[in-house]
Amino acid sequence: MSAARKPLKVVAAGAGIAGLELALALQALADDLVSVELVAPEREFVYRPLAVAEPFRTDEVRRFPLEPLVAAAGASLRAGTVKSIEPDGKHVALDDGTALEYDAFVLAVGASPREAVTGALTFRGPQDGPALAALLERAVDGELHRIAFVVPAGVSWPLPLYELALGTGSYLSDHGTRGVEIVIVTAEDHPLGMFGREASSAIAELLDLRGIGLESGVAAIAWRDGVLEVAGDRSVEAEAVVAAPQLFGPGLPGLPNDGAGFVPTDLEGRVVGMTDVYAAGDATQFRPKQGGLATQQADAVAAAIAVDAGANVAPAPYRPVLRGLLLTGFVPRYLRADLRAGTSVVDTEALWWPPAKIVGRYLAPFLAAQLGLSASPPEEAGAGAIEVEVELDPRASTTTLP
Repeated sequence: MSAARKPLKVVAAGAGIAGLELALALQALADDLVSVELVAPEREFVYRPLAVAEPFRTDEVRRFPLEPLVAAAGASLRAGTVKSIEPDGKHVALDDGTALEYDAFVLAVGASPREAVTGALTFRGPQDGPALAALLERAVDGELHRIAFVVPAGVSWPLPLYELALGTGSYLSDHGTRGVEIVIVTAEDHPLGMFGREASSAIAELLDLRGIGLESGVAAIAWRDGVLEVAGDRSVEAEAVVAAPQLFGPGLPGLPNDGAGFVPTDLEGRVVGMTDVYAAGDATQFRPKQGGLATQQADAVAAAIAVDAGANVAPAPYRPVLRGLLLTGFVPRYLRADLRAGTSVVDTEALWWPPAKIVGRYLAPFLAAQLGLSASPPEEAGAGAIEVEVELDPRASTTTLP
């Protein structure tokens, strides 16, 4: 970089999965050609996917102090919330009244979960762990005999509800509890059908093996008086209901959105109709909404910004490769699907390394290092395990893991 050229100032709203991946990718691709500032109100980074295991006391949600984590990712952290954007003036307004200027702005704040099935226990994450734990104790005490786990219509990431159902079955079995029926009621045509037919068939067999009922193609609406109301002329009996939430986008003033708050972007993450404004992760219109896909979107944004900053990199449009680690209470299942090619695979051996719930080209090995884990697969991990690369040829695509 010439002495006369200042680093491109990148401001990102959000310091979660997409925000951290963005910072790490820009550090790798553009280094001193950019300066990155993340704006977020949180003080901790919460590894939310493990929230499904916490009520069963099989694992705990991992929490990291956010400021040192952001610093290690090569960025700075500003405490606050972006309230609006002024694209013509190239600045954002924060909740404390500050106007923060940018050369490139990235929206990476995620989405907000809301109740989708009236009356049900909506499982949004760690905050709902105690309520689910209390429900489990009621079942152990003989108060509940039929529990329904519901994937409502419009939910694009159903995997956690399957984990909750499987985890509940294992928990009750471990506590010697018999006579509690567990059923998954889902609006999907096939269980976890987004991963392809082979994976869906394997999950259906697993549910049958564990004695968990499945009612697919059923859109639940509300639960009251022991009855789960569904679309059509029918209902499902259940003494307790746990449901996935419906997600809504941030609807940030100054940005276009689809009415549900989600931002339209192209495959490089540029917000449609705007210049030097990007979005990545759950805040965008892309589906499914999932952490690993959020990192791939962040990588595409980082590549586009790095090109603008003068780095010797090529654009890397978003090509979604879906990876899901299904916790079953016993042996986990690794699911992988190339959403463009329509190919998929399911295995009990790790299909990527580190074998994390959130698979990001930069974030996965970064978090593994924070936990003192190896970023390279051991020989016993299996021939199918793919190492998440940390260092890349800067001219190569950064969107898709090899």
